[in-house]
Amino acid sequence: MELGREINVGQTNFDAFKWMNESSISFRNDALIMYATKKSDFFCNHTPTAEVGITPENLTNAPFFYTEVTGDFVMKVKVSHEFKETYDSASVMVMKDLHVWAKACFELTDFDTNAVVSVVTNEVSDDANGCNIDAKEVWLQIARLGNSFAFHYSLDGRKFDMMRFFSLPVEETVKVGLLAQAPLGQGGERVYEHFSLELKSVKNIRMGV
Repeated sequence: MELGREINVGQTNFDAFKWMNESSISFRNDALIMYATKKSDFFCNHTPTAEVGITPENLTNAPFFYTEVTGDFVMKVKVSHEFKETYDSASVMVMKDLHVWAKACFELTDFDTNAVVSVVTNEVSDDANGCNIDAKEVWLQIARLGNSFAFHYSLDGRKFDMMRFFSLPVEETVKVGLLAQAPLGQGGERVYEHFSLELKSVKNIRMGV
């Protein structure tokens, strides 16, 4: 694919996409609806179970619908869901393998907020809650520049703010795509709209442009 080419993804354009932990998808207008299976997540915990509250479990079983991308890129999508149970999320993820990956989530947190959340994993996972969002939909974006990555979020799909800037020890080709999780619950639909993937190098990775 040529540098700078934008891949508009619709129902007939998913030939290059693959499953890790296969679930089901359907299409409604410009939206892809993926089903989050029950008790599903990507998280590699590094602490013992908490005496109070909820500690995420070690899981790598959430449905991940991805394509392989070589070189720099920008991927963005509007996500939404019903926020039924703690840690329910519509997410995006970039991955080298099961030990090296990162995800940006729109999640019902254990603080009872709808928030943009990021997790970066290199053998073990960190966990960082970002801004609370007073809505049930938000745009998420991943930008890559070499081995540097940034997660961004937007309320309108035009102005994106940085939620995380980080590095991953990855190869030229990575897996990138959509992740649906329900770590504690019975699962449900996660909605992804206006998905786009552009092969380009951003001028400022912190700004994502």
